[in-house]
Amino acid sequence: MKILITAAGSRGDVAPYTGLGAALRMAGHDVALAATAAHAHLVHTAGLEFRGLPADTRGRGGGTGSGRELMRTAAAFVTELGRGFADAVGDDTDLLLLSATTAPLGWHLTEATGTPSAGVYLQPTAPTGDFPPAVPGTRSLGRLANRATGRFALRMVDRIHEPAVAELRDRLGLPPLSPSAMRRRREQADWPVLHGFSTALVPRPSDWRPGLRVVGTWWPHHDPGGRLPAELEDFLRAGPRPVLIGFGSMASGDGERLSEIAVRALRRAGLRGILQSGSAGLAADGDDVLTVGDVPHALLFPRLAAVVHHAGAGTSAAALRAGVPAVTVPVTGDQPFWAGRLAVLGAATEPVPFPSLTAERLADALDRVVHQRTYAEAATAAARHMATEDGTGEAVKAIEELTRS
Repeated sequence: MKILITAAGSRGDVAPYTGLGAALRMAGHDVALAATAAHAHLVHTAGLEFRGLPADTRGRGGGTGSGRELMRTAAAFVTELGRGFADAVGDDTDLLLLSATTAPLGWHLTEATGTPSAGVYLQPTAPTGDFPPAVPGTRSLGRLANRATGRFALRMVDRIHEPAVAELRDRLGLPPLSPSAMRRRREQADWPVLHGFSTALVPRPSDWRPGLRVVGTWWPHHDPGGRLPAELEDFLRAGPRPVLIGFGSMASGDGERLSEIAVRALRRAGLRGILQSGSAGLAADGDDVLTVGDVPHALLFPRLAAVVHHAGAGTSAAALRAGVPAVTVPVTGDQPFWAGRLAVLGAATEPVPFPSLTAERLADALDRVVHQRTYAEAATAAARHMATEDGTGEAVKAIEELTRS
């Protein structure tokens, strides 16, 4: 079966699909992954065919603007994405697997081409009374209000996709149809969506419609024979377990300020640290601190005392799998949601909002998360739960069942 996975966004929005794609390829399927050019290397390294999408998240401000600015940025990104989206889908595609970002475009391709499709989401998007929507990640306001805000969040997504959908349907020769009308069609048809996160973080809500499944985390592909860089190995062995501080694809251009905060906080808390440069460009020198680039979370995290991160879905899951507690500094999008889930589990301190981050607040949070055993115990309990899940295996079985039905 020829399968095309489509994903768009930052590295964390794409990397989990390399693991899912590799598992589908091992099961005998021909798999391509469509993403923006910045992620071509990730896809090729996993042994998958890469297909380019036109939009690019680089240089879009790091996600720290006002709500209206973020809406405009998202709409511009999706419109750019939609203009080349149809080109990525070959005539020989047997199944289209759509991320939460690409699904509102992919549904129209499915209508035009007749290609079967399913959702492969990294966050919960369907409204539920159990918790508020993942974006904007507000606190729970009760079951009725949670569902209402969940529906409102979907309407905002519809608005973001309106220009792109109008252009795409015109190009495909389809009559006009709003994103909200198409979404309701998919919901009424119980369109299948597999969710690639752990039930340790988000159990499946009891009020979700049929067709929505939580199967477990899809871990990014990495070389099973890979090793950490020698300099990093030497640092890890040279003293007590360090703390990793990194913000992933967030905070571009804010590296100097964040690096100073990180080093001051580490030294105030009496801890050794590793700064992961990321998009922010974190960097520092010293006997008690080391700067690194991209390294596999699966190899590094189990050897840490704690992780300070932006609460992206992938980093949140990786820290939990390693049984390592966290201090979360959410920036935007679904990050406040995941930060809140970690705090509810007891595996992280209460989130430190990015605009409120200071060396003093970070040092205080680090002191608590490293020295109060309850945080590590909660993370270890979650890790045991996650070890019972086989997210990619369950997804492969579900996908193959869908194509047989």
